[in-house]
Amino acid sequence: MTFRTRLTVLCGLFVLGASAALLGLTYLLVARSLDRVLGSTARLVLTQAGQEPTFGLAVPTLPDSSPDQLGVLEEQFRSAILDSLLFQGVIAFAVVGTVTMLLVWLLGARALRPLRRITDTARRVADRSLHERIALDGPRDEIKELADTFDTMLDRLDRSFDGQRRFVANASHELRTPLTMQRTLVEVAMRRKDAPPELRKLGGSLLEINDRHERLIEGLLTLAHSENEQLTVQPLDLADLAARVIEAAGTEAAAAGVTITADLTAAPVHGDPALLERAVQNLVENGIRHNLAEGGWVHVHSGPPGTISVTNSGVVITAEDLPRLFEPFRRLGDDRIGSRRGSGLGLSIVRSVANAHGGQVTAEPRPDGGLTVSLTLPARIPQPETGAFS
Repeated sequence: MTFRTRLTVLCGLFVLGASAALLGLTYLLVARSLDRVLGSTARLVLTQAGQEPTFGLAVPTLPDSSPDQLGVLEEQFRSAILDSLLFQGVIAFAVVGTVTMLLVWLLGARALRPLRRITDTARRVADRSLHERIALDGPRDEIKELADTFDTMLDRLDRSFDGQRRFVANASHELRTPLTMQRTLVEVAMRRKDAPPELRKLGGSLLEINDRHERLIEGLLTLAHSENEQLTVQPLDLADLAARVIEAAGTEAAAAGVTITADLTAAPVHGDPALLERAVQNLVENGIRHNLAEGGWVHVHSGPPGTISVTNSGVVITAEDLPRLFEPFRRLGDDRIGSRRGSGLGLSIVRSVANAHGGQVTAEPRPDGGLTVSLTLPARIPQPETGAFS
């Protein structure tokens, strides 16, 4: 049961119990009072009542009533009053209990509204960014103090993560220049006519290392940009992005002996074209690079609602290893950062791009080896009148 339901039940039981105790106490007090009052005054009332109904009793005229007859009438009078009190008390008991539970249910919703606001903000923070704030208005009570404390915590976390993102972005920009200069110097040295074969071989190795470092820096920049959430949102189709990525990856796939097939159906979404294309590119390149040495294949599928999935052959991956694939600089087995397979940021960037767009990315291992990675984004709905997408 929800807290609101438990609060209603507990308050209802408390009120019903208090009402039952009050009814029982009233019954006992009235009974004792009747025992004291039913004397000469009661006899006078009963003997002069005639045929008028008294508490539901038709009391006959008793001018010469004997003490026994008066005693019977006293008992009937007492029973009528107590029965009437008990009957109407039970009705009031049920009405008060029902009204109380209804009021507690309604007032509980109002009282818990600030907590619902805190919960919704926490959910948006977890799903999107740290820029959300509760900013709760109202009296300075415990709930207001909780909301302000939560906002203070978010401010500190936001500053911390923002500083980390700025550091990564600035460091990556600063490292770009020396790497570019290094690449230029190595290429110039390799193009010299009198360059010995050993120098050309060393230059080739240096260019490969430089290329890996450039991919790493580019991945860090993309990761920092996607987490910063400064997106250029526009309507686009994941199928078009996938087609361009597959065409561009053809050379790498052929060199790796990997066959790429595609089943592309329109998957319209809203998003940042550069980031989404990078995410699709990472999925396809991940499928190519983490594949079988011979006879490998990659299949790309897209379709509504805003989903693109890449399936590849490869080694068997257990379900316990899946979370590690989305951690930065983490790979399976002995495949480390120095590997030619990439920088270790591919799926981390995909997950960050998905979170920035309000989507999600999932991975499912294949029994025969390999992986199916699916990126799902909120779809845009075509307007029936214009054919455009909302």
